[in-house]
Amino acid sequence: MPSPLHPALVHFPIVLILLGTFVALPAVFTPRGHLRWIAAILLALGAAGTGAALATGEEDGEAVEHVAGVDAVLDLHEQWADRTLAFSIVAGVCALAAAGATLHWPRVARGAGLASLVVAVAATFSVVQTGHYGGQLVYRHGAGVNLAPATADGTAKSTVPARAQRRDDDDN
Repeated sequence: MPSPLHPALVHFPIVLILLGTFVALPAVFTPRGHLRWIAAILLALGAAGTGAALATGEEDGEAVEHVAGVDAVLDLHEQWADRTLAFSIVAGVCALAAAGATLHWPRVARGAGLASLVVAVAATFSVVQTGHYGGQLVYRHGAGVNLAPATADGTAKSTVPARAQRRDDDDN
């Protein structure tokens, strides 16, 4: 059974990358270094959180590969997670370069800040896609969800109410 660590960790990079991207925007247009440092810290922590989420996700992915229909969605989720890690690392490094160059090399700081913003936008799109496919794994395929604990005789009684088990007209 998958551990609860991955679902708990994935929310940190989502928030940190989104906030880092939103702070990186005004940081490009101001000579003050504090916004660049805030963006750099948020994006660097977002990259670290992405790495942690990716590591725990590998374990959980192996545990749910056997669930019917999961393979294609799991592959997409993993591919977007890898992209998110790459984009967030580059965005964090560029943001750290921008923050470090603020006092002595303002043109370098602005260029690195702009590069950081562009890559952070890509990381934001990528983390949204990763979350989309992760949500499909959980909510459409039940991957990693243990709704029905087994009883002593090997059967399982669903803990989901009967009305929730029925499909609505708008379900695909």
